[in-house]
Amino acid sequence: MIELGVNIDHVATVRQARRTHEPDPVWAAVEAHLGGADGITVHLREDRRHIQDEDVRRLRDLTHIKLNLEMAATDEMLGIARGIRPEMAMLVPEGRHEVTTEGGLDIVSQEARIREIVASLADAGIVTSVFIDAEIAQVEAAARVGARVCEIHTGPYAHAFHTLGRDPESPAVVAELGRIRAAGEAVRGLGMRFNAGHALNYFNVQPVAALVGIRELHIGHAIVSRALFVGLREAVREMKRLMREAADGPRARRESADR
Repeated sequence: MIELGVNIDHVATVRQARRTHEPDPVWAAVEAHLGGADGITVHLREDRRHIQDEDVRRLRDLTHIKLNLEMAATDEMLGIARGIRPEMAMLVPEGRHEVTTEGGLDIVSQEARIREIVASLADAGIVTSVFIDAEIAQVEAAARVGARVCEIHTGPYAHAFHTLGRDPESPAVVAELGRIRAAGEAVRGLGMRFNAGHALNYFNVQPVAALVGIRELHIGHAIVSRALFVGLREAVREMKRLMREAADGPRARRESADR
């Protein structure tokens, strides 16, 4: 059954704009949980632009659903992850001047380093995910370094969807979705878990959620944006409904064909 991991970074973005104590990311995590989230994702960035170290510690202690820590492949972040022990750590590329993560992690060019980090995380009992572009070479490299989960970058698909009239049948959108599908098949074929995320929203999520074998979507900005108008609990509930509706469609068709 497809799951939803809610990224609450931008709750902290609002707080940090005033360098105050609210809104509290832990409160947001509870609201997301009550709305149906299966996990909470936060990215502890090198520049601490939103989530702070204390947020991660409090989320680890107070959140009752799984915690996914997005992190750069650095010694500092490795030490923090091993100390806090989230259920999952996702290795992502990080640029100080980027607004948000702009592409997938290039595992191919740094296999030895990534392999060491994955092994160290595994030694601490932490499942390692890697955020990668929909490229078979990167999927194969992820398997070689020992990653258990691949999160396929859906940004190019979301960009095509937005710029081409929000038409899921446009050739560019179909092509990008096909790249995600092919990468997901490779991920599963190599014995890893197929997750996806980045720039997914209420209008483009269903074609991705309907892909065979996808286990989890990580979505943040769209949910927090919708929450300004309907509340976080309802925003999460609506996203989860859309995902489950899309995921159940192919399953129902397969079961009907088997009868």
